[in-house]
Amino acid sequence: MSKTKVLTGLDIGTDTIKILGIKKDSETGMEILFFDTIESFGVLKGRIKDASEVGKRISELIERVERKHNCRIENLFVNINGTKLQLIPSHALISVGRADQKVSKEDKERIYDEVKMINLQSSNKTILDVFPREWILDGEREITEPLGMQGMRLELDALLLSTFTSDTDAIIDSVGAADFEIGEENIVPGIVADANAVLTPAQKELGVALINIGAGTSSVVIYEEGKLLNMAVFPVGSGNITNDIAIGFKTEIEIAEKIKRQYGSCASKDSKKKIEFNLSPEEEDEIEIDFDGKKRKKEKKTPKNVLTFSGKELEKIIEARVSEIFELADREIKKVSKQGLLPGGIVLTGGGVKLPGIVELAKKEFKLPCRIGYCKDFKGLEKDSSLSTVYGLIMSKIEKEDSHSGGGNGIGKRIKKLFESFIP
Repeated sequence: MSKTKVLTGLDIGTDTIKILGIKKDSETGMEILFFDTIESFGVLKGRIKDASEVGKRISELIERVERKHNCRIENLFVNINGTKLQLIPSHALISVGRADQKVSKEDKERIYDEVKMINLQSSNKTILDVFPREWILDGEREITEPLGMQGMRLELDALLLSTFTSDTDAIIDSVGAADFEIGEENIVPGIVADANAVLTPAQKELGVALINIGAGTSSVVIYEEGKLLNMAVFPVGSGNITNDIAIGFKTEIEIAEKIKRQYGSCASKDSKKKIEFNLSPEEEDEIEIDFDGKKRKKEKKTPKNVLTFSGKELEKIIEARVSEIFELADREIKKVSKQGLLPGGIVLTGGGVKLPGIVELAKKEFKLPCRIGYCKDFKGLEKDSSLSTVYGLIMSKIEKEDSHSGGGNGIGKRIKKLFESFIP
């Protein structure tokens, strides 16, 4: 008898909240149920500042999805973001428990618990995840998987991903305001979700850096030999580009966002060309009726209200802010001595990387191969880099379940159906 489970990813972003639902069936595999978005409010630089307001948006989004697709949302997995996400090195040692001295699953669980027993130097922090750097058995290093090996003393050198407890509480409260109960096990770091959505095992083995540019924040995560080396979140995103355009052109934020979307580029081909952006809404022509009953158009005499600028001016503003984000990412790469030494190159993802010319700028800045990263093995998602986090939330949980059950063979390839109908 087949077992069906619905998994739902909820990406709470600074600009947009996205929801994606997948039906997982033990016999038929995976199927997309729904995808929808709503404008975000109450989130600043990736961190929830007003849980009640965010809860209202989540509730409205979930009600719309349930009504439209006639389904009940369950198994909700939510992202956590913001500059308070930090890596902490830790080390643990235990004695192997079994009489035959073979490392068991219980031993691994014990050492994972032990490695988390670290002085966080603050009662306001919590551990979200553990990333093994090296297993050591009786002094023997470079062990990939200790399970089943024989020895007396097992050690783990790891990186712990921590955040402020108030940030996890804000997520739980926001979802709770929408009448959903979740625990910390339902919270997935967005930076981890991005990597699970976009990067392949081969890239992680070679050495790769993934940079996500969102609306309020940007992030970088670096892998080599399949292991996490470093990660960081910066309080700078594509929203800062919009702010820079508004200040530079002395115009409203809404106008600046439209200019960025319509004309924004990191390498404009017509950089010297003058652009006239109409600041006034389109006006209908007046109609004048003659005495004989015939109609004729009469043009309005209202002067055209336009903002004039060159492509070069716009490019200069955008490139300065994007270069700043790349410089912040490069500093993190330098911290692990991998500057210019990542064969897998730089992978860009997130809504902010849709700017034309950004790949060429990244190649110039990092002196490495670069490409845009889309959701791997997922038909319909491969052309929208802004969906990597919401997809990765579900994939993170699926891959963890499969690793515990010994599965994980071609999961992404079974998620094929229906998504095109949900993407605009």
